[in-house]
Amino acid sequence: MNKLRLILGDQLNINHSWFKENNSKITYVMMEVKEETSYVLHHAQKIIATFAAMRFFAEQLQHKGFEVIYFKINDKQNKQSFYQNINKTIKEKNIGELQYLEPDEYRLSTELKKLESIENIKVESVDTEHFLVPKLYAKDFFSEKKHWRMEEFYRNMRKKFSILMEEDKPIGGKWNFDSDNRKRWNGSPNTTEDFRPSHNHEKLFLEINNENIEHFGEGQETSFHWPISREESITLLDNFIAKDLVNFGDFQDALHDENWRLFHSFLSFSLNSKMLSPLEVIKKAEEAYYEKDLPLASVEGFIRQILGWREYIRGVYWANMPGYDQHNFFKHNAKLPDWYWTGKTDMRCLSLSISQSLTNAYAHHIQRLMIIGNFSLLAGLDPKEVHKWYLGIYIDAYEWVEMPNTLGMSQFADGGLLATKPYVSSAAYINKMGNYCSNCKYKLKEKLGEDACPFNSLYWNFFDRHQDKLSNNPRLGIVNSQLKKMDQSQKKEINKKANFYLNNLNSL
Repeated sequence: MNKLRLILGDQLNINHSWFKENNSKITYVMMEVKEETSYVLHHAQKIIATFAAMRFFAEQLQHKGFEVIYFKINDKQNKQSFYQNINKTIKEKNIGELQYLEPDEYRLSTELKKLESIENIKVESVDTEHFLVPKLYAKDFFSEKKHWRMEEFYRNMRKKFSILMEEDKPIGGKWNFDSDNRKRWNGSPNTTEDFRPSHNHEKLFLEINNENIEHFGEGQETSFHWPISREESITLLDNFIAKDLVNFGDFQDALHDENWRLFHSFLSFSLNSKMLSPLEVIKKAEEAYYEKDLPLASVEGFIRQILGWREYIRGVYWANMPGYDQHNFFKHNAKLPDWYWTGKTDMRCLSLSISQSLTNAYAHHIQRLMIIGNFSLLAGLDPKEVHKWYLGIYIDAYEWVEMPNTLGMSQFADGGLLATKPYVSSAAYINKMGNYCSNCKYKLKEKLGEDACPFNSLYWNFFDRHQDKLSNNPRLGIVNSQLKKMDQSQKKEINKKANFYLNNLNSL
């Protein structure tokens, strides 16, 4: 019986058991389809990177002797649909059995289940062999508990995989060294060179544009710096561990207008497209701790992002789908300001963070959470639209990881299912983490006045207008107490200032 196996664009795991043997009766199919480029507006680099990595992977399989049918975006026979292309291939190749790697997104999982309706074909989904635990592991782990907490899940994972452990105790006597990882960077220590590869994808980008695929952001097609193969991803990983991991912990939250890379790994696209496995990344970092005497706070902080947060977020996603994207706890419905698409705002922190995102398809977690996400929540932007923006702009954004991070962690739209409190701040926090506030039009210490930083009045206005939902939150006791003690006339002026900003978002 001839067998067809479907590989999606974020399933580029060359070490999957599928590829342990070569069978002449098995054909692999991969496809670039417009239905996957249009469900949200994507950053140009995200489309380029995905297609380039897919093409390289297909060539790699062919070089190993596997039969691969590949539908390029501009192929005349490409129906621009998974279902139609597969149906066509089944008929042409006399296929009796269809297998597909289990998608990580509910949207695609639902779409591929339609394949079961094809007549006279046995259809089977297969594990991607990538994640450390099954997608419902977290749901089962927390089944008897009232609240989900990542820290509890993380400790379980540390024990389960024996990472940074001495018998049943964490190395260093603590599970978490996050409090050590909040330093500003002021030019020292020196940052390393950009270890990412360089490609020319001008031809590919032309194909994308000739097919009228909509996108935004800079393509950087002639000097493209994202890895598109496992080999390049491993080189990036090794360089990060050898050169940058030592300083990663100290400065993982830092902001600086002259250095957007600092000491970050840039491995998220490689991980989320499965060119790298999470366990091998974790193990290499752990080995470096033992062999190179790297700071425990750096190594633990890096490992926690993958072993803890990444696996946890996936669990949150699958436990709450479908319907997680419909949450809107605060009933926010404001439109995204136009400058979310241009970066042209006088608020320097937002201008720098958004412009960087448009230029590089990347921002680190503080830029995403405490600048862009912080403002989005304070400004009452529609969380679903914010989610779509994040999903489109970042090269590593796939729905399973991005949706809970945006709707839950950043926008508190789920009412506290993921986060214990809304992650918002005034200008003081942003200034504490770096130099983004310097040379800004707005004055970071002022709540009122013509040039008062919008974050300040919006911060207090947010808590004031949502007192019915937040007044009893145990983690907001200090904020709520300060709000109660605030002079009523001052509060009125702050709310007036905030409402002015809320009504004029495009002019900020």
